[in-house]
Amino acid sequence: MPALLRPALTVLSAACLLFAASLASAGAAFAQAKQGAPAQQAAPAQAPALKQIALTDKQLDGVLAAQKDMDAITEKLPENTAPDQKVIAQLEEVAKKHGFASYDDYNNVVDNISLVLGGFDPATKKYVGTEAVIKAQIAQVQADKKMPAKDKKEAIDELNEALKTPAPQIENKANIDLIGKYYDKLVAALGDDEN
Repeated sequence: MPALLRPALTVLSAACLLFAASLASAGAAFAQAKQGAPAQQAAPAQAPALKQIALTDKQLDGVLAAQKDMDAITEKLPENTAPDQKVIAQLEEVAKKHGFASYDDYNNVVDNISLVLGGFDPATKKYVGTEAVIKAQIAQVQADKKMPAKDKKEAIDELNEALKTPAPQIENKANIDLIGKYYDKLVAALGDDEN
């Protein structure tokens, strides 16, 4: 993403960006790195299917508690490279410290959270679905008079592309109410994962 586009994307909701981040989750790269895949193959062409689970308060508390430690580790990683075994071990340790069976388990919970957050309207903090959120973001970008035309076109193209690949249906409807209860804390903790 061009550096000029980053400030413009602050107009966009953190929830949709979280969903997009979940689709390109570092979890896939970490899982492949654990299996010994070379760094250049760590980014799959298509995101792996999300294993949807019924979320619990304990899992959400664990993600919120672990996020600061996870960020401290992942912020040191160079972009577009798979972590080495030492980093993977650190991530595993943090995940287990906060009640997860493994880093993959932690990542699956974060991906499930992100799936639901992607459908929340950040203005009303109500679940409206991913398609409605993306359409609202397109309208916001189109209305932004300060955004350069080139950046605006790129952002709209990316959002229109996101509309063409809809998010999976949420299998566990109770997750919507649970995420709603934790919405502000989750956006604050996970909202910095826009890159």
